[in-house]
Amino acid sequence: MAGTPDVSVVVSTYNRRDRLPNLLDALRRQTLPRDRFEVVIVNNAATDDTAELLAEAERAGDLQLRVVTRTENVGRAQGRDDGWRAASGALIAFTDDDCEPAPTWLERGLELHRANPEAIIQGRTEPIERELAAVTERERPFTRTIRVTEPDPTYPTCNVFFPRALLERVGGFDLETFGTGQGGEDSDLAWRAIKAGAPVVFDRDALVHHAVHYMGPIGKLKLAQSWDLAAIARHPELRRALFFRGPFWKHSHYLLARAALALLVPKRLWPLRAWLALPYLRLLIQRGRVEGGGPLLAPYYVVHDLAEMYAVARGAVRYRTPLV
Repeated sequence: MAGTPDVSVVVSTYNRRDRLPNLLDALRRQTLPRDRFEVVIVNNAATDDTAELLAEAERAGDLQLRVVTRTENVGRAQGRDDGWRAASGALIAFTDDDCEPAPTWLERGLELHRANPEAIIQGRTEPIERELAAVTERERPFTRTIRVTEPDPTYPTCNVFFPRALLERVGGFDLETFGTGQGGEDSDLAWRAIKAGAPVVFDRDALVHHAVHYMGPIGKLKLAQSWDLAAIARHPELRRALFFRGPFWKHSHYLLARAALALLVPKRLWPLRAWLALPYLRLLIQRGRVEGGGPLLAPYYVVHDLAEMYAVARGAVRYRTPLV
C-alpha cells in the first residue's frame, strides 16, 4: 500500500471530458515518481461523460487518483476547497482541467517547497503550443488563454503550490464570498496567506501549459462583463499591484476614459482634444496588429473595453470601492 504522498495535485472539473485525458496523460509523464504524488479530482456534478472517464482512470491504477463527486455544481472555489481538504500531501499543487503540466512540474515544485517550506510557489504558465498554432487569424481576437511569465499578483490556480499547513492556517478558500462568483477566489486566498506572513516564490521552470479556448465575439464580451472584482475590492495591495493610475483596472481603460473626455472639449481646442484621444487611437491600431483583426476590428476592441469597465463600475458600486 502506498504511503503518504509528498504532493497532492488538486483539480476541480466540470464538463471537460474532452480535456481531462490530456491532463491525466501529462500527470502520468511527471518525472516525480508516481508513489510520491496523488491526484485529487473533484467532479463538480458534470453532465457529460466525466464520471465514466474518471472511473476508468481509477481502475487503470497508473496514478494515485482519488475522485470526489459532488451531486450539484457548487462552483470552482468549493470544488478546489473540497479537493485540498480530501488530499493527504503536505504540498498542494493546484492546476485546472484544461491544463497540461510540463513533465518536471511536480519535481520542481517539491524542490522549491523544500527550500522554502512556508512559501506560496507560483509557476510559469504558457499556452498549449499546438493549440496556439492551430488558431486562425480570424479566430485569434476571440480566443482566451492564460500566460504568466513573471510574478502575477492574481495568483491564478492554474499553476500554484500551497503548503497544506498554510491552507489550514488561513482556512482555505472563502466560500461565503466566492462560492458562486466569477473568479477571484484564488487571488483572495493568496493575499490572505501573504497577509498571514507567507512568502512568495516565482519560478519559470515550474511550468504548466494552458488551453487556448475559442470563445467567439459574443462569448468574449460576455466574459468581459461578468468579472466579479470582490478580491480586488477586498485587498488594497492587489489593487495597487494590478491597477493603473489609481482606479483604472487596465491601461486601455484609462486611455478610453481620456478619449471620452476629449468629446467634451470644445472643437476650437482641437490640440487638447487630439492630446486626449490619440493615445487610445494608437492603442487600438496596435491591438489590431498584436491581437488580430487589424483596424477593422477597432470598434470591437472599444466595446470590449467598455464591457470590462462596466464590470469594474458594477464592482465599485457593489463593494463601495473606487474602481474604474
